[in-house]
Amino acid sequence: MISAVIVHYRTPRLLEAAVAALHEDARTSTVPLEVIVVDNGAASAPTAGDAAPEGLDARVLRPAGNLGYAAGINLGVEHATGDVLLLMNADVALVPGCLRALLDALDGADIAGPRLFWDEGRRLMLPPQALRTRRAELDAAWAERSPAWGRSFRRRWRRRARTFWGAGAPVTCYELTGACLAVTRDGWRRVGRFDEGFRLYFEETEWLLRARSAGVRAVLAPAAHCVHAYDQSAKREPRAQLWFEESAERFRRRRYGPWFAALLRRLERVPRRFEEVVPLGGAPVEGETWVEVTPLPLGAPATGCRVAAGEAAGFEVPGDVVSGARSDLWVRVTDGGCRDVGGWLVKTE
Repeated sequence: MISAVIVHYRTPRLLEAAVAALHEDARTSTVPLEVIVVDNGAASAPTAGDAAPEGLDARVLRPAGNLGYAAGINLGVEHATGDVLLLMNADVALVPGCLRALLDALDGADIAGPRLFWDEGRRLMLPPQALRTRRAELDAAWAERSPAWGRSFRRRWRRRARTFWGAGAPVTCYELTGACLAVTRDGWRRVGRFDEGFRLYFEETEWLLRARSAGVRAVLAPAAHCVHAYDQSAKREPRAQLWFEESAERFRRRRYGPWFAALLRRLERVPRRFEEVVPLGGAPVEGETWVEVTPLPLGAPATGCRVAAGEAAGFEVPGDVVSGARSDLWVRVTDGGCRDVGGWLVKTE
């Protein structure tokens, strides 16, 4: 049996959709399922309508305050009885067949993550998480401060992302997202609980690095599809940015040492400088063509989709992505060599 553990914070309509999608997939895939919701916003919701809805087809746990994502997951797992744990955000909706594909991927691994899409039409694939090494951290930080370095960074990032996006079978990957992770009971026991010192962000990053150190295999399961309405819960928590900064600092100090964390802080005081996006010309892009969409002016990480030659200029960012975005969106068209071809800015406000 699969135990789905969902951490919820003030997104009741998304939660209802997530629970309904879980049960529909379980029914059509004949997978036994229990759903446990940890309602982190129940005690402080400004209106009753922000809490988990009554009559939800799930067991709802209501802690006395916002525990954070890591502690919420740990609480839900304590009450779960399934052989496989599915750890989820409330803004994730499974596509039919996802549960079966995740179980198939777990035949050769203890952790599996689905292919995540930003839009309901499943065009824009979400990227892998950032690499977490000293070299990778310096690379990413300097890319935001040197336009020439940023151009090189995007090309290198795209090569890695396209390998991730192009996977046709389960492939070892420790840069999965915590928005949706399937883990066997044995895998959970071997890796241990989420570190509750990370209130929000970096909890799955640290946990997956622990999994790698413990020899617990994690894979991307490309046949398992989910739609992730990215960042919907966090934007309702006023402390989200503070928690991100605290978690980032804690991760750096523990992973790289205080001296390197101090070096990154000094580097981050250097003003950011980004290369302006060159407008897409009138001539169609020849050969392999990708469109990338991101709220980051650097241009990476980004969501991506491959399009037919000549269709890039007419690409429209899906409406559900635009309506759910917290900031303007940068669109970049790139070629088979991972080079920038042109792009434009989509205003969301």
